[in-house]
This record gives sequence, structure tokens and C-alpha cells, in this order.
Amino acid sequence: MEILIVSILILFVLVYTNKVDTRTFIQENDVYLKGLKEKDYDFYVSAKYGDKVDPNQLFTQRLKTSFLGIIAITIVFISNLNFINFIAIILVAFLIFKSQYMSLKKHYRRYMHEIDQMLPYYLKSLEILCQNYTVPVAISKSIDDAPEIFKPGLKEMIARIDAGDSTIEPYMDFAIKYPVRDSMRMMRLLYRLSLGAQENKYQQLLMFSKSVSSLQNKAREVKYKNRLSNMEKRTMLMLIVTGGGTMLILLLSTMMLFGV
Repeated sequence: MEILIVSILILFVLVYTNKVDTRTFIQENDVYLKGLKEKDYDFYVSAKYGDKVDPNQLFTQRLKTSFLGIIAITIVFISNLNFINFIAIILVAFLIFKSQYMSLKKHYRRYMHEIDQMLPYYLKSLEILCQNYTVPVAISKSIDDAPEIFKPGLKEMIARIDAGDSTIEPYMDFAIKYPVRDSMRMMRLLYRLSLGAQENKYQQLLMFSKSVSSLQNKAREVKYKNRLSNMEKRTMLMLIVTGGGTMLILLLSTMMLFGV
């Protein structure tokens, strides 16, 4: 136990005094370590923090924490290193590395229905802007008032369009980055609206408006269903608690009546 404590203290001192520089190690092996990053990691980071946090910096910090965790758990088993303990080290290292990703993923799933409902209302505000501006200009003007989660994707899409990309790819990449309800179909409609001639703009805008309204209705239905489900769960819980409490009171009353 004393050896373990001393080893941990030595490791802490080495890291604190930069004798063991985890940052340099990560930077030198950046190309290989980036391969460990999950494909949807950046999206989950954006979903939780918006553009306030750089996914690459957060991933670097995650690697550093995992690296220190692996060293610490190795020190724990170093005095009794066998095959079982080696497997335990691998499993613990995997859990340490994956813990942040799983936490981000859990956060995203928890608020998925809220994110899902943001898109229709954002598209509605975009539709109003499209009545007076071209689609790229309307998107640019909508960024400041857009939900925080969509801002990085919108900025990336506009940057590509301004750079001369007139294909559907910037729109579809946005839909892939934010895979919520009907995002693919809505981005296709938005792209078609951007291609339409001025004389056809009204008809295309009307089609886009109908699709947005339909999407809003679906979002409202989901919201009402979730609210109704929560009310049913609370009512059921209240009935169970009330029924259980009543039965307990009757039982106590019977026991007191018969002097049990």
C-alpha cells in the first residue's frame, strides 16, 4: 500500500513538473490518436456545448485524462501483474476512455426530442427571411437567432456556399450533422428554393412553407404525446401511492382493533 501511494505521488509530481509531458506525447502522435475519435463525437460535443467548446481540445483533454488513468491503474496492478489483471487494466482503460463519449451521447439522447422540435421553428423563421432575401443571405441573417446547437453547422454551410459550392452537398451535410426528423427532406427543399428563378420563387416558397407547417404539427403532436405520457405516469404513481397508503392505514387500523 505504501509503495502504491508513493508511486502515485511520484507520478503526480512528474506530471505537475512537466517531466512527464502528456501534451507533447499527444501532439506527437496526433494523427494516430485522432483515429480513436468517434465519427459522431464532434456532433455530440456541439449538441451539449454549441460553439463554446472546441471538440478537438476537449478530445485532447479526454486523451490526457485517459492516459493518466491508464498509468494509475497500471501502478495499482504492477505488483501483481497476471493475465486476469492485464485484462482488467484493458477494460478499465477502455471504460475511462469511453466514459466522456457515453456521457455526451446520453446527454444527446436525453434532449433529443427537444433538439428535434427546434428545427421546425428555426425553419419557420428562415421561411420568413426567404420571402425578402435569397436563401444563402437568409441563412446568414438567421444564424444569430438560431438555436445554439445549429450555429456551427449553419456557419459551416454558409462558408462553403460563399466559397462557391453551388451543389446540394452543403445542405445535405448539414442534415447529416443534425439527423433529426425530416432534416434531409427539408434541406432538399431549401436547396431547390435556392435554385428557383424569381418568378417561381412564390410557388417554391409556398411548398416550403407547407412542409414547415407540417413539420411543426408533427413536433406539436410529439410534444403533446410526451406531456400526456408524463401525466399518465404521474397519475398512475399517485394512484399507487394513494392505494398503498390506504391499504396500510386499513391494515394498521385492523391490527389496532384486534390488539395485534
